[in-house]
Amino acid sequence: MGTTAAEQVADRRREQRGWYFYDWACSVYSTSVLTVFLGPYLTSVAENAADTDGFVHPFGIPVRAGSFFAYSVSLSVIVAVLVMPLVGAAADRTGRKKPLLAAAAYTGAAATTAMFFLDGDRYLLGGALLVVANAAQSVAMMLYNSYLPQIAPPEERDAVSSRGWAFGYAAGALVLVLNLVLYLAHDKFGLSESAAVRICLASAGLWWGAFALVPLRRLRDRRSTTEGTTAPTATGFRQLAATLRDMRRHRLTLAFLLAYLVYNDGIQTVISQASLYGSEELGLGQSTLIGAVLLVQVLAVAGALLLGRLARTYGAKRTILGSLVAWTVTLAAGYFLPAGAPVWFFVLAAGIGLVLGGSQALSRSLFSHLVPPGKEAEYFSAYEVSDRGMSWLGPLLFGLTYQLTGSYRDAIISLVAFFALGFVLLARVPVRQAISEAGNPVPARI
Repeated sequence: MGTTAAEQVADRRREQRGWYFYDWACSVYSTSVLTVFLGPYLTSVAENAADTDGFVHPFGIPVRAGSFFAYSVSLSVIVAVLVMPLVGAAADRTGRKKPLLAAAAYTGAAATTAMFFLDGDRYLLGGALLVVANAAQSVAMMLYNSYLPQIAPPEERDAVSSRGWAFGYAAGALVLVLNLVLYLAHDKFGLSESAAVRICLASAGLWWGAFALVPLRRLRDRRSTTEGTTAPTATGFRQLAATLRDMRRHRLTLAFLLAYLVYNDGIQTVISQASLYGSEELGLGQSTLIGAVLLVQVLAVAGALLLGRLARTYGAKRTILGSLVAWTVTLAAGYFLPAGAPVWFFVLAAGIGLVLGGSQALSRSLFSHLVPPGKEAEYFSAYEVSDRGMSWLGPLLFGLTYQLTGSYRDAIISLVAFFALGFVLLARVPVRQAISEAGNPVPARI
């Protein structure tokens, strides 16, 4: 006997709840490691290894110690872009996403856990672990995102995507509270400040690995509709090239990807460099930075759900455009923050938190409507490649601006261009026409 409609809905809800838990698992890495601890800590390790002029020399290349973290993030993105087409093609060809998701997740979790051994002047170890963890996270997110069109019908996607982001920010907030307790009371625990930071870094990897078990149990592999036995090494880039050629027939989908590529680069750079700006330019202590990021996490839960509700009234496109205006205003205001004034840094964090999750969640769900039926995995591979493919440019611009000017204020204001240009590009995309041309039903509000 076949399953009833009620049973199918129950199965879909169960799979969706499992899907949410990967955000719960991996977002702690993004929050505790990439956003809070690793930037300032790896910079201090690099400064310990620097010469009298403030430069380290990885592989003989002179790099200002203050730019090493940003350059490492850029390198990790380049590695991810090289790997993602291969993994995406293998997932599309075999239909077996779960084993690939497991491999990427546990590679990233292991590299993050190994950050416990980052001390003294081991800046090269820190850079290498960052590259591996960040690239693995990118590959895993590519596979994770490609499940969205399979587990949620069009009318549910904004809500499901927003809930996933909300789960992630809730986990980030919870673990940051624990991190804050450990960091502030490290003396009472008999730990040095360095040891406390390294435990916080490693705990993110352990959390990631433990909770990744939930989606790996609940998500289902779907039978592949792709034929062929070409070797994966050849198939990966051929698949990406074929997808981009196919997108030329869906030029409006490609236009949305270009807009997303630009403004998301700005978002990712703010996430990865905000703590560095707060510590190095504003002179704020680690406890202040953790508190500010914790505020971002708490408000991002509400913000993701709020923007999801606004999308039901005003449509996803208009809501995203509004969030980009808010990003631009908030970031420009950040340029004028006075040093040593944590209250204003908290105000800035509140503004970021309210728009952070929603702008990303709605971008993901909006793109799912622009994917031609039967090409979900293929197009979401290109989506993530587009995401990561330009996400090296923001950190690179941030690092270069600091290297040339010696000012983190100049570096942070340079990122406004990504949000302004992204707004213009997205505003020019007729999304209803794009959805129709992709062969999908057009929702009442989009």
